[in-house]
Amino acid sequence: MKARSDELQVFVSVIECGSISAAAEQIGQTPSAISRTLSRLESKLDTTLINRTTRRMDLTEEGRFFFERAKQILAQMDELEEHLSLRHQTPSGRLRINAASPFMLHAIVPWIGEFRQLYPEIQLELNTNDLIIDLLEQSTDIAIRIGDLADSTLHARSLGCSPLNILASPEYLARHGTPTDVDSLAGHVLLGFTQTETLNHWPLRHSEGDRLLIQPGLSASSGETLRELALAGEGIVCLSHFMTHEDIRSGRLQVILTEANNGYRQPIHAVYYRNSQLALRIQCFLDFIQKKLAIYSV
Repeated sequence: MKARSDELQVFVSVIECGSISAAAEQIGQTPSAISRTLSRLESKLDTTLINRTTRRMDLTEEGRFFFERAKQILAQMDELEEHLSLRHQTPSGRLRINAASPFMLHAIVPWIGEFRQLYPEIQLELNTNDLIIDLLEQSTDIAIRIGDLADSTLHARSLGCSPLNILASPEYLARHGTPTDVDSLAGHVLLGFTQTETLNHWPLRHSEGDRLLIQPGLSASSGETLRELALAGEGIVCLSHFMTHEDIRSGRLQVILTEANNGYRQPIHAVYYRNSQLALRIQCFLDFIQKKLAIYSV
């Protein structure tokens, strides 16, 4: 007997989700049904794909080989079905999107009205979280991630990138003077993040490298809070262009130390689990927002 596509899907889901119970929740089956499918698949192939104990699962060498090929086959099947369905379907249903608060406010919310006019049958649910979430636990279709991606079993699509600028309000600079080089930052109040240390590495070339680890004089956990502090004249900040482009255009914030900036751009990705039932809604949103985000990749 030959393996069926639904058996391949169960096997791949178990590996990507990390457990039979998580895969059962994603697929909508019972854990016992998932276990029976795996046993049936191994019987058909006459080989052990997963070494299972009560505490962990490990792919065998044959299982690793089969996993990679099964993913390719399922991806090709999904792509074929999606191309055919695009001719006949209207995007509809609920689409749950998660992003950090600043990105949601400045890079997604301004375009929602236009998106809803184009796709009135898609019901959007916009959630914010400044920490990385589990898409399955949060029932999320798309999560927007800013910065370099860690290794993941999720599918990722690049949506562009956004420069990091060193910024201060005209009021702050009038009171304290404008820094002329990186060393002169030592005499200023620097606004930084409290939790993620990598976000306090500013893209500034100096005598010891091309990134400067700052010691904040005033810290906050949210980029939006730091933006408001900078607008209030409380110090100098390093923020992404997607959330400050209007402040720069209007003169509320000024870009400084441009000659020392190393030009680093924050990657922007959408991550998601591939699911043929959701692919059309996901595809519509990703195509739409990718075009809009191009204005921030200056």
